[in-house]
Amino acid sequence: MKARKLVVEGALEFTPISYPDERGLFVSPFQGSAFAEAAEGTFPIAQTNHSMSRRGVVRGVHYTRTPPGCAKYVYCPRGSALDIVVDIRVGSPTFGLSDVVLMDQLTFCAMYFPVGVGHAFVALEDDTVMSYMITSGYVPANELAISVFDPELALPIPTDIDHVISERDRAAMALSEARERGLLPEYAHSLGIERREGGR
Repeated sequence: MKARKLVVEGALEFTPISYPDERGLFVSPFQGSAFAEAAEGTFPIAQTNHSMSRRGVVRGVHYTRTPPGCAKYVYCPRGSALDIVVDIRVGSPTFGLSDVVLMDQLTFCAMYFPVGVGHAFVALEDDTVMSYMITSGYVPANELAISVFDPELALPIPTDIDHVISERDRAAMALSEARERGLLPEYAHSLGIERREGGR
């Protein structure tokens, strides 16, 4: 498995090796030893999630109130999507920056989202499935969102497809508003939580 550092501090892309044969293929999108080497810690899984989206669905930018904080490991076992990590951690050396990984059922690329960052994706095909492993259980009151169309973020959302967006995401606040309201994660807090959870 290959690991690559992304623009956002602490975010990683993983590309596993696929083993095709006459029956189909075998692939391991998450490998604990490869993760531990690249991230210098473990990934304590508390919950797994699964979403299915039609072409044009845009989800995000979602993040978890920190504390408690949450890290994610995401890959696409079916279809294809642009998966986007956004650094919204106040005090981070890469605050406001983002990076994107094309995920599909050919490469099975995965992305690690450290505690405190934002996550968005755009489904490029019908029946696109995204699989998540997360380090804490889902608590609705802790889940917040920033507008994926915020010009300050300038995210690479394709304009050649019709966007399908939830009312919650359509009404999401701008990054500047979230910062003014004190709703953004602090970089130092995020690192502290991640180190405690993953033994870094």
